[in-house]
Amino acid sequence: MDRTVLNWQKSTFSGGGEGDTCVELAASPAPSALHLRESEEPGTALTTTPAALAHLLAGIRAGLGR
Repeated sequence: MDRTVLNWQKSTFSGGGEGDTCVELAASPAPSALHLRESEEPGTALTTTPAALAHLLAGIRAGLGR
């Protein structure tokens, strides 16, 4: 990931707590990449495409992997 400043947004499903139990998402300036991180580890981020993230979320919603 380059040094571009990303606008991180917290998931609306994140728990209360101290604000460090959240999944956060940011889009690159060019919308071909999305970045995911956990609030407890802000220095570590996963970079993916919108299509791959949509596929992952569809699998989660369908209950795959249980």
